[in-house]
Amino acid sequence: MITNIAHKYLDFKYKEVAGFINKPIYTQEKILSYLLRNGAQTLIGQQYNFSSIKNKDDFRKRVPVFHYEDLRPYLDKILIDKQQSVLWNKPIKWFAMSSGTTEDKSKYIPVTQESLTKGHYKCGEQMLAIYGQANHKARFFFGKTLVLGGSKQINNIGDGIFTGDISAILIKNLYFWAKRSRTPESISLLPDWEVKLQALADYAVKNDVRAFMGVPSWLLVLLKKIKADTGRELTDIWPNLEVFFHGGVSFTPFEEQYKKIIQKPEMRYWETYNASEGFFGVQFSDKSKDMLLMLDSGIYYEFVPMSEWNSENPKTQTLDEVETGQNYALLISTNGGLWRYMIGDTIEFTSTSPYLFRITGRTKNFINAFGEEIIIDNAERALSEACKDTGAQITEYTAAPVYFGDENTGAHEWFIEFSVEPDDLDKFVKSLDDNLKRVNSDYEAKRSYNLSLGLPIVKSLPKGTFNEWLKSIGKLGGQNKVPRLSNNRDYIDRLRLFIEQTR
Repeated sequence: MITNIAHKYLDFKYKEVAGFINKPIYTQEKILSYLLRNGAQTLIGQQYNFSSIKNKDDFRKRVPVFHYEDLRPYLDKILIDKQQSVLWNKPIKWFAMSSGTTEDKSKYIPVTQESLTKGHYKCGEQMLAIYGQANHKARFFFGKTLVLGGSKQINNIGDGIFTGDISAILIKNLYFWAKRSRTPESISLLPDWEVKLQALADYAVKNDVRAFMGVPSWLLVLLKKIKADTGRELTDIWPNLEVFFHGGVSFTPFEEQYKKIIQKPEMRYWETYNASEGFFGVQFSDKSKDMLLMLDSGIYYEFVPMSEWNSENPKTQTLDEVETGQNYALLISTNGGLWRYMIGDTIEFTSTSPYLFRITGRTKNFINAFGEEIIIDNAERALSEACKDTGAQITEYTAAPVYFGDENTGAHEWFIEFSVEPDDLDKFVKSLDDNLKRVNSDYEAKRSYNLSLGLPIVKSLPKGTFNEWLKSIGKLGGQNKVPRLSNNRDYIDRLRLFIEQTR
């Protein structure tokens, strides 16, 4: 009976999904009208005269594209001057702390009650509904969901305004009935990563865990600890384990490691795209990792073609104008108070009926020192094939350019931490190079005759190096991520210095 009730509820929530799949353009037009109506009486709405905007073309012409630095003066009015109705017509009491800019250690992303209930939580329910449609035998709701979120506490900065990372904010505001099936808040919000890791392990082994939720890299650390501490197989500890809802970083480098540590062929790995700024996508079927764009969650989307990424006020495309096979940067307007905001992530549509996509990287997370235009998607695919060719498994990696010198051409330097070393590092390098050529014609052209770009330089790091480095700079655990690709050597040179100093 409980199973029937649960599945009827998931079927009901799936009707919402079917609604925006069937009417995607109409849904987005409704979202834009809703946003403009609520934003008209705000400071930013009056500044750009939202009340006179009649359609998407007016919106594109009237309102400029905002980067975080452009948004900061408005945020200061809320955070410092304690004003309201600046970005949204309801009080903004929460700010998600995200990766910082060159000026600030953290970015403060506004989070409203509407963006929580009509966005993050609504999409979370729709995620379960989509999963339920693909797996009619789903039983995860009978057990616990082990949630590995951020390690930052909720901080009150005065006048009822709070900050924390998005996972902590979601946990703090979660519906009471949903909290009962998840990791207790007293554990989830522990600030010390290592203390939290032990508390999670102690809790998990005593409960019927049926689902995981979190970032693949950090959950893997926890699972390895549990297996080492107990000396037991994870499927013996949790015989009903069913699914891992994951996001934050690409799952590709971790897939083989998960299949090895969770020896259960029917285990499902479900991709999600949930960020501080909003919940954007959910894997749509068992057959592909392509994600469905969530069109009815209080977010209006625009898409910036790659040719416009460096423009001060780029030309954008709306949903009805996008094409498959093209790289776009995401531009969003949300009921969290973000307006035509460039979040920095890039996607590629694989279908426009329905609108399915995959994440390809970041506008600032690429290597293009020699015109090769390597994006994260290229790197992940090439590394995956190199691992298959050499029996290797990767825990973490980062890469940056090596510039021309008196005695060398340019190259890409890769710092890689292997959980399983390649059987032949030279073979790994050649496979990486060959596969980068295969997936990126610009890279292939620059590699011709080694004239401007030489073979990749791969350095295998001792296990645990990246974690120790993150710990040394106060970014261990939670949603902190290792930058995969950099177009300069700032990060990789700091990491190199850390390695030399700790030898």
